[in-house]
Amino acid sequence: MSSAAAAAGLRPTEPSPLPNGISLAPRLKLLLTFFRADLTVRPLDEWQLKSALLAFLRDPPLSLPVVPDSDLSVRRLPDLQKRRREEPVATGVLHVRDLAFLRPRKGDGEAEEMTPEQEEKKYFEWRRSLVEKLADIELNLEGVKFRMTVEIPPSDDFRAMKKSWEDFYSAELLNSRNPVRKIVKRPDTIIVRGVPSRWFAETRISSKPSTLVTHTIFSALGKIRNLNISDDDGLESKEDGTNKELISGLNCKVLVQFENYDDFYNAMKALCGRSLEKEGSRLKVDYEVTWDREGFFRNAQHEPARSNLEERDASASVHGRKKHYSSRIESDHRKRFRD
Repeated sequence: MSSAAAAAGLRPTEPSPLPNGISLAPRLKLLLTFFRADLTVRPLDEWQLKSALLAFLRDPPLSLPVVPDSDLSVRRLPDLQKRRREEPVATGVLHVRDLAFLRPRKGDGEAEEMTPEQEEKKYFEWRRSLVEKLADIELNLEGVKFRMTVEIPPSDDFRAMKKSWEDFYSAELLNSRNPVRKIVKRPDTIIVRGVPSRWFAETRISSKPSTLVTHTIFSALGKIRNLNISDDDGLESKEDGTNKELISGLNCKVLVQFENYDDFYNAMKALCGRSLEKEGSRLKVDYEVTWDREGFFRNAQHEPARSNLEERDASASVHGRKKHYSSRIESDHRKRFRD
């Protein structure tokens, strides 16, 4: 089975192995926001809030499968005394990584015949039901009440993302002044942010991301036309809202342009709702994925490709600019035509 066909047939609860010991592990990620539900001004206890929410998740009627303490994080927001009553007091992230209960069971004839489309429908129905049950619940912490809202991250919601690019290009088509050139466009480039640079580097050679390794990994999702890699150190501080001292080069940002829309579509669907894992590491990376609205590879000012990443990195370091590693991958068809 080809890589494109494997990505197209991927089920929402099925892991997807990638080259270089990397895999895409399915999981549900929910963003939580907490508000005060009464007139109290008592300090917020993060540990109490987390414990109360874990008990609610593990008990009926939810009775979620194993949810380790580490899969729920709660963080109190700063300057609570300066916040208005309608403003949030804490945020959190909930991961549900054990989705085995949604997969077809052996010995169940009806389940074994479940198609990927049916399994996908079952997954989305379960996700919608869980979000509805968690939305606007009240947690009582020794007489102090908190209300919680739930949101699915944009990069995890494939259906919403698909609608966003369809609406974007439909509006662009309607706004076109030249009716002769009204050609329906579709996206072909994905943007992946917040992935560990060392996972995309050549082992025992460098800690910087390698174009060859990155191309090999993403080729498992479809045929690639263009590839660009750059440092992405600002993502963590942007999401966290704090000024942390970050070590430069820990994370990278990858733009991948595919040869056709089908490969782009299947790759985007495979990347949504999953975490990045690597053999020998306990780290589970929640990257951010979206599609390119700006036409990065169509920009005439985009720098030409170089094969020597270290040379470009050294040059960029000297001038104090953000580092980019670019590569143009020609299709087999073009190579044969050239020959």
